[in-house]
Amino acid sequence: MAELFVTGHVVDCILLLMLVEFIALLLLRGRLRWNIPAVQLLIALGAGAALLLALRAALVRSPWQWIALWLIVALGMHLIDLNLRWMSRRSVTVH
Repeated sequence: MAELFVTGHVVDCILLLMLVEFIALLLLRGRLRWNIPAVQLLIALGAGAALLLALRAALVRSPWQWIALWLIVALGMHLIDLNLRWMSRRSVTVH
């Protein structure tokens, strides 16, 4: 089990589960008639995936620049996600 963490493969496993989650959400979205664009799902999950990649970089002792890069990517995706959610709520409440 320790080997999963030392090699960073634990993050690979979680990322694979996130891919399965994305596919499941896409399938459920159509089936349950959710009005969530696929891009918005991808951005929301992408922010978490970028955080996981920063964790992976730290676990395998990558240079700090790689960790910082993934954290910046996560922040950017998170801000885009917040903006999309904010704009969709405003369009519902504004007459």
